[in-house]
Amino acid sequence: MRICLLGATGTIGRAVRHELAACGHELVCLVRQAPATGLDNATFRMVDVTDAAALARDGFRGESFDAVVSCMASRTGVPEDAWAIDYRAHLAVLEMARKSGVGQFVLLSALCVQKPLLAFQHAKLAFEAALIGSGMKFSIVRPTAFFKSLSGQIARVRAGKPFLIFGDGTLTACKPISDRDLARYLADCLDDPSRWNRILPIGGPGPAITPRAQGQMLFDLLNQRARFRSVPVGLLDAIIAALTLAGRFKTSLAAKAELALIGRYYATQSMLVLDPATGQYNEAATPSTGRDTLLDHYRAVIAGTAAVERGDHAVF
Repeated sequence: MRICLLGATGTIGRAVRHELAACGHELVCLVRQAPATGLDNATFRMVDVTDAAALARDGFRGESFDAVVSCMASRTGVPEDAWAIDYRAHLAVLEMARKSGVGQFVLLSALCVQKPLLAFQHAKLAFEAALIGSGMKFSIVRPTAFFKSLSGQIARVRAGKPFLIFGDGTLTACKPISDRDLARYLADCLDDPSRWNRILPIGGPGPAITPRAQGQMLFDLLNQRARFRSVPVGLLDAIIAALTLAGRFKTSLAAKAELALIGRYYATQSMLVLDPATGQYNEAATPSTGRDTLLDHYRAVIAGTAAVERGDHAVF
């Protein structure tokens, strides 16, 4: 297939690019910054995806594509960035795709949108609704936590410091998924009719894991006695209140307040399927896929055979 790929230089996007190329697809990647040339034999086109005219002129160029695959997301999640990228830029791409006769759209979304309390979640939901209503064949993939988002304390524990948890470390749970397994799942959406015109929550293999269990894994791998330090959720609330108040007078502090809200969300909400009838997160209802486990990832990072790119959404 000839595929227009968005977000091809991000952590997940690179894995998806490798997987699509390995499947033999022809890739045209629309990027905000040009990477090194010749990656995966893909074509890279620098384009401002928020500008419809630039998208037509520099991106699609009047050419035909079989599908659009988007791993594009706002870098920070703050309201201005979220609505510009997660909604308006995607909407511009969708409209251009329709005009170009594209028949299929695979979207990487997020499982957290099922309980939307933050700007980026509302922006993602708004575009999901537009995609569903477009009449185009779609797959909306909502993954649970990524390995990179659960790797921020490896260096801390290795240095002999305690593992930080909120509350008792069992407030939340997730089924973490690797970049490689998620990329495979997204690529298979192109060919698997059972994944068409559906919203697809997905997690990695094995049972759900709490933050306390994540810390215990690290202590065991490093042959250290387990040491945890509890951070009260109320401390986050106080920080958010202070930043929100200060944000009325300084825009940069308002953005920091939103980032603190994002941190609080992930500290208190599980990345599992939410049962709308009970309002509870349901491990059994969260589908699993792939082979890579978080334990394998931790082991590889500690051994120096894997690296961690945490990006702008890191809490610790």
